[in-house]
Amino acid sequence: MTSLDNIQANTKYLGDPSKADWVSSGTPLQSPDKDSVILTLSEDGESSSGTLLASTTYVWYGKITAQLKTSRGQGVVSAFILLGDNKDEIDFEFVGTDLQTAQSNFYFQGITDYMNSKNLSVSGDDTFSDYHTYEIDWKPDQITWAVDGTTQRTLKKSDTMNKTDNQYHYPQTPSRVQLSLWPAGSSKNGKGTVDWSGGLINWSQQDPQQNGYYYAMFKEVDIECYDPPSEAKKSGDKSYVWTNTNAMESDVSITDNDTVLKSLLGSGEDMDKDYPNPSGTKSGSPQQTSEVATIPGLTGAGPGTDGSRGGDSGSGGSGGDSGGSQTSGGSGATSTGIGGFSQGDSGSGSSGTKSDAVKVERVVAGSMFAALMAFIGMMIL
Repeated sequence: MTSLDNIQANTKYLGDPSKADWVSSGTPLQSPDKDSVILTLSEDGESSSGTLLASTTYVWYGKITAQLKTSRGQGVVSAFILLGDNKDEIDFEFVGTDLQTAQSNFYFQGITDYMNSKNLSVSGDDTFSDYHTYEIDWKPDQITWAVDGTTQRTLKKSDTMNKTDNQYHYPQTPSRVQLSLWPAGSSKNGKGTVDWSGGLINWSQQDPQQNGYYYAMFKEVDIECYDPPSEAKKSGDKSYVWTNTNAMESDVSITDNDTVLKSLLGSGEDMDKDYPNPSGTKSGSPQQTSEVATIPGLTGAGPGTDGSRGGDSGSGGSGGDSGGSQTSGGSGATSTGIGGFSQGDSGSGSSGTKSDAVKVERVVAGSMFAALMAFIGMMIL
């Protein structure tokens, strides 16, 4: 069953995956039959920037499948993506004015290339009226996008070589799973983003008038984590660490470094940083909330034709611009509803044997380039 039990607000989450399977911004709700989580987008209030769920652990290559119903209406975009802290990104995005199309896309370190997007068709009932299954199969040498079990797009790493910098512009670093509903058609966004999304959001439409919000519904997420690259540096099994600011696949190390922050002011350079303790207050009291770091991945995305990236001002979108967070590594499969998303008890390769899950992780605040040894996040073997 899908529930809100294992979703924690981003303003409380300190990077411990035993406390939450998903971290959220905005207002996620439970469906009446309790089999889905509803992401909301309202004109005013907490959900005015949309709603986002991000997994509290990362995947470094794997097969990720989501069963969902999109929202509908101009300016409203639903998304199911993978996002790394260096802005490597693999997307499914759904514009509310085209309910027969799933847009596939990818970005290398946040570099915008409009040739990367490709439309995929959705047959049968439209994306709003019925659940469809969307799959990203991400391997070191290729990515495939599938809709309802049929592969519609394949991207080979060998085809992404950039002759200018002599690098493969291919998503290749640990990433979080993110599910979101965001206001691409906000008047605060660039014209290209608004045009791409079908126009400015119309709050007089049926869904916000009847319910008070636009909505998308996510029923299930399945994650099968592949083994890390054979040449990956490994000195432990708890966390991913950057070893070089180039932020390429070869710059990721698997370590035993801890991952839990003392407060939301902490970072990869100072995990024990706490709130100030003015005279007469209890230690650890959050006196200066303006200093609280933004959890990674809580900004918008989307290929605006003017060069902007979707949710320029929205926290419910699917892009990310602050460094570090959590991961899920190793081989094996997890298949649960949203609320029951668990990285534990994953298989250990072709033998099919099981190993104990490591339940440690953390959030890194600020730019990932601030320190060479900033954590990407937590992994489970």
